Amino acid sequence: MHINDYIPIVGQSTIDDLKLLAERLKGKVIQHVNSTSVGGGVAEILNRMVPLLGELGVDSRWDLIKGGSQFFDVTKKFHNALHGRPEDITDHDLEIFMETTETNLGLMNTYGDVVFIHDPQPIGLIKKKAGNKWLWRCHIDVSHPHKKVWDFLMSFIPNYDAAVFSSPIFSQRLPIRQYLISPSIDPLSDKNKELPQEVIDAALAKYNIVKDKPIITQISRFDRLKDPSGVIDAYLQVKRYIDCQLILAGGTATDDPEGIQVLAEVQEKAKKDKDIHVLLLPQDDILINALQRASDVIVQKSLKEGFGLTVAEALWKAKPIVASHVGGISLQVKHKFSGLMCHSIEGAAFAIKQLLNNPEYAKKLGENGRQHIKNNFLLTRHLKEYMLLFLSLYHPEDIVYL
Repeated sequence: MHINDYIPIVGQSTIDDLKLLAERLKGKVIQHVNSTSVGGGVAEILNRMVPLLGELGVDSRWDLIKGGSQFFDVTKKFHNALHGRPEDITDHDLEIFMETTETNLGLMNTYGDVVFIHDPQPIGLIKKKAGNKWLWRCHIDVSHPHKKVWDFLMSFIPNYDAAVFSSPIFSQRLPIRQYLISPSIDPLSDKNKELPQEVIDAALAKYNIVKDKPIITQISRFDRLKDPSGVIDAYLQVKRYIDCQLILAGGTATDDPEGIQVLAEVQEKAKKDKDIHVLLLPQDDILINALQRASDVIVQKSLKEGFGLTVAEALWKAKPIVASHVGGISLQVKHKFSGLMCHSIEGAAFAIKQLLNNPEYAKKLGENGRQHIKNNFLLTRHLKEYMLLFLSLYHPEDIVYL
């Protein structure tokens, strides 16, 4: 994919702006660091963003920290705790985190003029700061974080030059500058591009999903915070009134050790209903795209959510969506305009029934949602704001409000 391929979607002037900003970053190396290259929104964004920055002329690179199963068990607990879920965080957990951090401090070459650290797993690399610029990007909902974990992270965060959050409600009182930059989707990626009908039909046939009854779908990692069990409960309430089927589809991430366990729980709960399709998908973005496009209603019933790229993906396809009013989802779904928001299983079931019973209303919500994503959450906007952020580190007297 080439940067000029986006002109028909976002316009020539948008691409010209990106090229102008990239010119001002010539000679700077941007080094992204996170914990996994597969699974989850961070990896998805970086997989698209890093090559496009390179094409624009910005030397952008991507490195991964190393970690064992104990480390990722701890960082998963961190993830849940920062989202406000009760977790028993022990001093031993913190020791495991620091042991892996020390290993990565020895292994990682932090060569970037700007070192861009994503989420808590690599946060301790800030100890290597030596004259270059450092950013910490928090992709998760930290509006009500577990105090012990947040206090621990605060032993690192003040040493960064700035922090970046996805939503205003995640902002914390910090002694460094903060920026609001929402995530984005790539409209030309395999997961979001237009597909011929035969590809969509083949995806349904592959998993024995029929076309003669409505399809309700949630695409997400198998994670308790995505509440797949609650989605099944909502579906069962809908099915009392409307003969329908449910797809729960997603993968696992290498830094999420709970995924396989949650998948097994969901499979056990779903096994008595032949119309529930629980799919552990390969890394096949065309397949995910096809399943979304085949669906009548997309659900994202997260209990907590940093942003929820699957919401933007569904809305880009003009699909009506029912989503929880949590985290960054509320930036994407405007209730009764670009989708329906819910606060409970019963609320989700009511909203799904409303959309299935009123296809014209559902279609209008989907159309509004696509326009909202086009205006606010495409990759080109994200690229522009990141480049403005990088430039602001070198021109603090000209603060750019993103």
